[in-house]
Amino acid sequence: MKIEELYTIFEKNSVISTDTRKIVPTSIFFALKGPNFNANHFAHEALKKGASYAVIDEEQDVPDKRFIRVDNVLKCLQKLATFHRLKLNIPVLAITGTNGKTTTKELAASVLSKKYKLCFTQGNLNNHLGVPLTLLQMDKTTEMAVIEMGASHPGEIDELCKIALPDFGIITNVGKAHLEGFGSFEGVVRTKTEMYRFLKSKNGKCFVNADDPILSKYASNLENIGYGQSDGCYLQGELAGIDFFVVAKVMFPKGWLYLKSKLIGSYNLNNILAAACIGKYFQVDPLDIQKAIEEYTPSNNRSQLIETGKNKVIMDAYNANPSSMMASLKNFMEISSPGKVIILGDMLELGQESENEHQKLADFVSVNGFSQIFLVGKNFCNVKIDAKAKKFDTAELLADYLTKQPLKSKLILVKGSRGISLEKILGSL
Repeated sequence: MKIEELYTIFEKNSVISTDTRKIVPTSIFFALKGPNFNANHFAHEALKKGASYAVIDEEQDVPDKRFIRVDNVLKCLQKLATFHRLKLNIPVLAITGTNGKTTTKELAASVLSKKYKLCFTQGNLNNHLGVPLTLLQMDKTTEMAVIEMGASHPGEIDELCKIALPDFGIITNVGKAHLEGFGSFEGVVRTKTEMYRFLKSKNGKCFVNADDPILSKYASNLENIGYGQSDGCYLQGELAGIDFFVVAKVMFPKGWLYLKSKLIGSYNLNNILAAACIGKYFQVDPLDIQKAIEEYTPSNNRSQLIETGKNKVIMDAYNANPSSMMASLKNFMEISSPGKVIILGDMLELGQESENEHQKLADFVSVNGFSQIFLVGKNFCNVKIDAKAKKFDTAELLADYLTKQPLKSKLILVKGSRGISLEKILGSL
C-alpha cells in the first residue's frame, strides 16, 4: 500500500495504537517489533478489540481484509508521520541537548500554549518511535508543534529531523552523557549539532544560547536567534535571585520583567531564557510569558522540592551525567541551609569514562562540607572516598538503612540516573 492510500485511511481513523492493552475503537494498530517482542503475533487480537486496521510486516495464518501489509511497520509509521506533518504544513520546533531539553520543552510548551493550539512531546517520548507518534497526534486545528529529540548514538538526531522536518531548532547544551554510545564528548557534539546541519539544509532558524561558545560556533552559519546574558541578544536576561527557586530578569521591549519560576538550580536560568526567547519570537505577550513560567511546576523527579514532613528533599533522580551532576551539586552548595545531605546514584552509559567520572565526583563531594554523603550503585561503591560516606549497592538497601537510621530536619539532594531508582528511598526520608 502506498503512503498516500494509508494516509486516506488515517484521516478517517486518526488514532494510532501500538499496544493491544490500550486499543481505542476505530484506531489503526501498528504491529511493531523489537528484540524481545513481536506485535505481529497480536494483530488479530487488536482487530477483535476494536481497531479498524492493523499494519503488519509478517504474513498472518488467518487472512483479514483489515490487515495492511508493509515492508517494515516502524518505517511505515515514520513515513506516515512525515507525510502528515507535510500535509498540515505548520511550524515545527525541535529541541535537543544533553541537559535541560525536557524542561525547556515543557517551559516552551507552557509559553506557546498561551497563544497557539499546540502539540508537543509528552513525557520523554523523544526517540524513533516517540517522535512519529507525537506528530501523528496533530490535527487540522494544531497551529504549531514542539518536538523533543533524544539520542544515544551518532546519526539519531539527523534521523529524527528527517522524520519531523523542523523549521526551527534549539540545542540546550552539550555535555558528557551516553559516552558509551557516542564514544567521546566530541561524539556528543557532532551528534547534537546534526540538528544545525539539518536546519541549514532547509534554511531553518535556530535559537542559540549566545553565552555558549560551542553552540555559538556551530550555529554561526545559520540564521540564529540568540538568548543569554550578553548584550545584543535577541532576548537578554540574567539571574535575579535564587534561594530554592530561580527568578530570572528578562528584557522585553517595554522594560525588564521578572519571571519567578518553581525550578530549583541556577542552571535552569538558561532553560527559562530559552522559553522566553521562543515566546518573544512567536509574539506571545510578555505578560503571558511571565504567567506561563510562573505556572509551570516540575514533575517526574525533575528538580522537585518535596517537603516530606521530616525533611526537605530536592528530588532530581530522573537522569544524571557528569555535567548535570556537577551543576546540581554546585547549586546545592549555594543554598543556605544547615546540615545538608547528598544522596547520589550511579551515572549510567558512560562506557570507559565511567570509573574516572565517578571518582571525580567522589573527590568533589568529599571536600565540600556536606554533613552526610550516601552513594548508591556499583560504580559509586568502587570509588575511593572519605570514610564518612556510606555506600549501598541498591536504592532498596539505602531505603532500609534510612528507615532504621532516619534523617530529620535536613535539606537533602537526591540525584542519579533513572536506572538506579532513587525514588524508592523517598518514603524513608
